[in-house]
Formats: sequence, structure tokens, C-alpha cells
Amino acid sequence: MKQLIKIAIEAGPLLVFFVVNGRAGIFAGTAAFMVAISISVLASWLTERKLPVVPLFSAVIVLVFGGLTLYLNDELFIKLKPTIVNMLFAVVLLGGLAAGQSLLKPLFGTAFEVTDQAWRTLTLRWGLFFIVLAVLNEIVWRNFSTDFWVGFKLFGAMPLTLVFAAAQTPLILRNQPTPPAEQSAD
Repeated sequence: MKQLIKIAIEAGPLLVFFVVNGRAGIFAGTAAFMVAISISVLASWLTERKLPVVPLFSAVIVLVFGGLTLYLNDELFIKLKPTIVNMLFAVVLLGGLAAGQSLLKPLFGTAFEVTDQAWRTLTLRWGLFFIVLAVLNEIVWRNFSTDFWVGFKLFGAMPLTLVFAAAQTPLILRNQPTPPAEQSAD
């Protein structure tokens, strides 16, 4: 039940954006997204008594770029948000890797355990994947309609991310550390 609540808190604002955008347009969708993500951060705080870094960062970016979109009445800013967020994630992950740190480990180390080399490989893969997402976002928003761009976010970027995450499963399963009991039995 707790995982379902967490998924709803994280995915809910995007769902609100897609529904409201489909019914009332990009500006209403953006305003609804801003309200929903603010509620999401509050709900996260109330359920966990902490603010997860990535959702909090995403909320700040949504509020800034959504605010610019609404204030300037220009959809460009909400379209740029995924590019900027994905590039920032890529820079942080790849920069950390260059500095000898796998920054995915502190984020996901409680979800699963793998060897340090696997953390480095996952960090590299995710860093590169975020660059791919940023480039795809740029291609789509620059060459297609706003409705197509919104559809791409829902039916393109999200499924790509899920498929990419699932594709990391073999690496994770292959690189789980051997439990101490099994080590002593050898």
C-alpha cells in the first residue's frame, strides 16, 4: 500500500498535466501541473516526514518554468523543462562519475544492493540515457505541435524510461553481492 501511495504521489502531477492539457490546453495544464506537484511534495512530506531530493528538485523546476510559461504566456518554457532537467541529471551523474562517485547509490542503495562496479555502470548508463531524453525532447518540441509534444511525453518518453529501467534488471541481478553466509560456505 505504501508503494502505491508513493507512485501516486510521484506520477499524479504528470497525470493531472496530461488530463487538463487534453481538455483545456497547455496553459491550464501547466497551472494544474504546478498545483498538483505542490500538493505532491506536501503529501510526500506528510507520509514520509522527509522530502526526497529528486521530486523536490523536479517540483522547483516545474514551479519556475511553469511560472515563466504562465507569466510570459509562452509555452516554450514548459517545453524546455524536460531538456533542462534531463541535462542536469546527466551532468550530475556523469560529473559525479568523473569525480569517482556513483551518485545513484545514495539515491537507490536502499532499494537494491549491487557491487560498486555495477553502481558505476548504472550511473554511466543513466547519465547517457538522460542525455538521449534531453535530445529527443529538443527534437520533438522544435519539430512538432504542442499536442504531439505532450503525447510524446506520455507515450514516448515515459515508456522509453520504463523500458530502459527494466533493461537494467539483468545487470542488477548479475551484480548482487554474495551474502556472507554463502561466502563462508565456499
